[in-house]
Amino acid sequence: MLRKPIVAVVGRPNVGKSTFFNRIAGSRISIVEDTPGVTRDRIYADCEWLTHQFAMIDTGGIEPDSTDIIMSQMRDQAQIAIDTADVIIFVCDGKHSYTTADEDIAQMLRRSKKPVLLVLNKIDQYKKPDHFYDYFDLGLGEPVMISSVNAMGLGDLLDDVVKMFPPHEALEEDDDTIRIALIGKPNVGKSSMVNKIIGENRVIVSDVAGTTRDAIDTPFEYKDQKYVLIDTAGIRRKSKVNESIERYSVLRTITAIERSDVCFILIDAAEGITDQDKKVAGYAHEAGKASIFVINKWDLLEKDNHTFNEFKMRVKEEFPFMMYAPVMFVSALTGQRINQLLEQAKYVSNNHALRISTGVLNDIINEAIALNQVPSDKGKRLKIYYATQVSVKPPTFVLFVNLAELAHFSYVRYLENQIRKNFNYEGTPIVFKVKARGE
Repeated sequence: MLRKPIVAVVGRPNVGKSTFFNRIAGSRISIVEDTPGVTRDRIYADCEWLTHQFAMIDTGGIEPDSTDIIMSQMRDQAQIAIDTADVIIFVCDGKHSYTTADEDIAQMLRRSKKPVLLVLNKIDQYKKPDHFYDYFDLGLGEPVMISSVNAMGLGDLLDDVVKMFPPHEALEEDDDTIRIALIGKPNVGKSSMVNKIIGENRVIVSDVAGTTRDAIDTPFEYKDQKYVLIDTAGIRRKSKVNESIERYSVLRTITAIERSDVCFILIDAAEGITDQDKKVAGYAHEAGKASIFVINKWDLLEKDNHTFNEFKMRVKEEFPFMMYAPVMFVSALTGQRINQLLEQAKYVSNNHALRISTGVLNDIINEAIALNQVPSDKGKRLKIYYATQVSVKPPTFVLFVNLAELAHFSYVRYLENQIRKNFNYEGTPIVFKVKARGE
């Protein structure tokens, strides 16, 4: 299995990082569609260019209130991007020569030994400005001139980006190992969960400090199955830098999700479900990862005969886009049901890789059509010629139809439910792609 390379967009404020990111994600490359019911500020996109799939992360938009913390915040942001990325796009304001802040970031990038593309944004013509050669002083090679607003030079830039991706050998991951990302808001018990899982099983292969990923990877074995726990803990909110701290937290979470097979979405039972929990769950869902809702600190809750079912129902109501994800109630403090978590992770990981033969799949689709007629609009009726599964992790199906616009979301969801009734896809999202004849 190959993991997707990660491309980070870094640079100081007001150089056009977000414009660059939105232009790339919106028009020059294909982006995975937003799923209804998942709302968030988009700072990353699953992208494809010249058959290369990768994840792009936007680290821009930080505007600290105080000038005293602007440089430290900038350094923190750039460092996280450096630690997590395979390729870094360093965006500068091409209308002017570099600043001391640009120098500071460039120094960090040089030390990282990571592939870096120095980009001069806001250049609306192919003529090199007088200060173009100043940027050679940053020690990052010849700058690439682009205009995010006019889309000038973006194709050539992406050609250079994919050439810098690590070789396949460096991206290969052991298929036998189940990688579990523990994600959730601060203080929900992620690190305690890791410690309890490792402490109870006592079959640690090695402790590897994630100096290059800004997370701690802990490989171990349990019942002859290899696992890696990816802990994303360590983010604390600060009132004055709330927005930027949230962005760092998201950055760490997304990179952990990208590297995982299964996501444990931790929720504080005592605090209940929050908007931040919904954002975190949305990231795992959109990345197509197998997921389990882990309700931690269950021991702290005063319970009666209805508490369990009521909380489980509340999870389903608050996360309607993840009805497929099982819910488990645990305590990292007491160890309640901790070992069951690993069994459940193996279970949903297997479902995540489940494949259906084309013949059986089309039998299910035809039966579903017989039970519930396809939609029509203005005299035109949807025709589904056939369906096929094109990939796993997540299970991805393509429907070949006469007119793609007639394949309403509600009917595709109906077909998904029919597939789920016939096959065990608990714990994993299912992706449908609709293609019109001739595409």
